[in-house]
Amino acid sequence: MGISGGFGAVLEGVHTSVAALDALALTDRNLEHSALTAAAGDINVLQHRYELCLEGLELMARLEAQLAAIKSRQAVRAVELQEAMTPPDASVRDRSYAQMSAVEEIAGVLTVSSAAAGVFVEQSRRICSLPLVFETLSAGQMSWQHARVVADETESLDGAGAVALVAHFFDPDAPQPARGAAAGDLVPSRFRGKVRGWRERHHPESIEKRHVKGVADRRMEYTPDKDGMAWVSLYLPGDTACAIWNRTTATARGLQGPDEPRTFTQLRPDIAASLLLGTGNTTQTGAFTEVGKVPTLRADVLVTVPVLALLGQTDEPAMLDGFGPIPASMARKLVADGAESFYRVLIDPRDGVPLEIGRKSYRLTETIKRWIRMRDAKCTFPGCTNRTPDNDTDHLHAWEHGGTTGTSNLAQLCPKHHRLKHHSRWRPDPANKNEPPGWTSPTGRHYNPEHQDAEPTHWPLAAGLLNAFPYVDSALLDTDPQEKVS
Repeated sequence: MGISGGFGAVLEGVHTSVAALDALALTDRNLEHSALTAAAGDINVLQHRYELCLEGLELMARLEAQLAAIKSRQAVRAVELQEAMTPPDASVRDRSYAQMSAVEEIAGVLTVSSAAAGVFVEQSRRICSLPLVFETLSAGQMSWQHARVVADETESLDGAGAVALVAHFFDPDAPQPARGAAAGDLVPSRFRGKVRGWRERHHPESIEKRHVKGVADRRMEYTPDKDGMAWVSLYLPGDTACAIWNRTTATARGLQGPDEPRTFTQLRPDIAASLLLGTGNTTQTGAFTEVGKVPTLRADVLVTVPVLALLGQTDEPAMLDGFGPIPASMARKLVADGAESFYRVLIDPRDGVPLEIGRKSYRLTETIKRWIRMRDAKCTFPGCTNRTPDNDTDHLHAWEHGGTTGTSNLAQLCPKHHRLKHHSRWRPDPANKNEPPGWTSPTGRHYNPEHQDAEPTHWPLAAGLLNAFPYVDSALLDTDPQEKVS
């Protein structure tokens, strides 16, 4: 469906969605009427109406996406028509003012700021210039937030790079399409993480060059807020920011106890403020506590490094647990420095994945737990983005019911969703050594697993590499993938 030629089809899709909502509303009214003549609180009627509510929410989400596609196309057309009305011999300044005027009109119509309207127009332009993205949005198969992710992440890519990124995530016939859940089935933040990971590996300008510029742009920002509060932000290299977060998290965990009135969330900023100001305490409620005397727990972080990048033969990005892609130079530095909290994970250059690890007893070793963290990257429950070390490594099929303790029967779950699994009818699929489980809801809706996009290493030489580096295959690839850096 072309963007210009298929505009009528988008409107037709809107009419279809509205008609489906009308039909649901009619069905619900009939059920409500029948319930009045049936036994009070008939569970079957209530269950049917509950499922109708969920269907209605699905239809409304689809309708919102379809309307967002029309809205973005209308904004682009408005600017294009304004440009078409500008005389061909107009100066660059006059053309700029004509476009500015159109953006200001859009801002007034939508009741948003000029800056917000300008961002909306630019994002709409990129979305409408990528047919697969526009078609997916106009079909209601993903939200406007998902489309914005593509617009943001393709901003610095050339035309070919943007097309390749879109093909990976939206074209099932692409050479290496994204695995697992479709873009619209991922929460936007998770989708952004996958898109950014792919972009970092395939950006025409190496991540090393972009990282150098990013380091030069590091800064600290202060923003006053309401109720006498304020925000302080640090823009830092990823490993430094990750280390700060992990230290405050581990210290907060060490402070928790029956005599500590502050929540885990409140403890983090108190600790960070104490360390920055050098006050030597984390008090805010009158209870003085020496940070240095707190039994800080270790926050183990996985650094997943392609073997050849570790050897300095390629500059492929590594993956820092809880952060995302980092330059190979940063990963080599973390490994070489032997930082106590970092665990090296080597991945096979032949297929981009590690080896299976299993165990016959119920008790999990730290090696298996780290392996599951590496495979899943976060809580595996649909839509959950919790990546902290507080996630549980759970048996998918219960041990007492015959479940084994191997990677195919284990998955990460945050405490909230771990409890939900045991106290509801949410059920996980089996996993395997490289893929986390999908899930099925109590109403039968299935959610595909949110795979990471592992890729084989980029070999620096077309042939003979293993002859040049014989120890790659015989030594590094046979090393325990979770070997701790000493």
